[in-house]
Amino acid sequence: MNEADICELLSPVREIAQEAGRRILDVYERDFEAEEKEDGSPLTEADQVSHRYIAARLAELTPEIPLLSEEQAAIDPAERRRWTRFWCVDPLDGTKEFINRNGEFTVNIALVVGTEPVLGVLYVPAKGLTYSGCRGSGAWRQEVNGAPQQIRAGAYSGGPARVVASRSHAGEHLAEFLAALEAREGEFDTLSMGSALKFCLVADGSADLYPRLGPTSEWDTAAAQCVVECAGGRVITADGKPLAYNKTSLLNPWFLVEDAGDYAWRELLPGA
Repeated sequence: MNEADICELLSPVREIAQEAGRRILDVYERDFEAEEKEDGSPLTEADQVSHRYIAARLAELTPEIPLLSEEQAAIDPAERRRWTRFWCVDPLDGTKEFINRNGEFTVNIALVVGTEPVLGVLYVPAKGLTYSGCRGSGAWRQEVNGAPQQIRAGAYSGGPARVVASRSHAGEHLAEFLAALEAREGEFDTLSMGSALKFCLVADGSADLYPRLGPTSEWDTAAAQCVVECAGGRVITADGKPLAYNKTSLLNPWFLVEDAGDYAWRELLPGA
């Protein structure tokens, strides 16, 4: 499957994400209960409804491509290592935001080839907003009922920075990073946001950096990473390499979501 073939999947995948989002809103707009998974994270009816719909539609669209989803993650690493490509899906990213009813939750669908996400779609159901990207073609932001508009990451070169911070997952390492940034560049602006939307603020030029110095899983990041990279930005780990997929462990290391500039953000990491 070449880049052109992959990009032909972008429109139907957008439609799948948007319809999954509508089904999520059906739950969001009425009373619902949250359960607790074994790892302590929340699970709602909306997570399950979205997963079932996306899994069924992707199986129809590309029956030859396997699926890795947050709600279907118990797949032997030895089996996954045989995959040359797979769908990486978070049917409801930001369940805490969903439960808190702040609207900052997304549907994330990515196609991973080898270890790299090459197609990504994020849909924000509460806002009717879609971000998407395809390797070799670019990245787009689409308002409800509007046409996709191409987006590009900015290029920070110093001075007051715009930094995206997690609404639900801060911590001492992030505090150290931000203190180092302030010592070097002075005051900065912090944009708080939930779910994978944080990546998209870098992708569309609204922010310069999103440092994630805490745990995430592959389905949390794959679609958004593709959008950022297709918009000219980078998602890199502490060793300067792109965040990779289909690892033995599905947990991600620390990473930085950077704009298209060449600022040395990694020098600010704790322990650097």
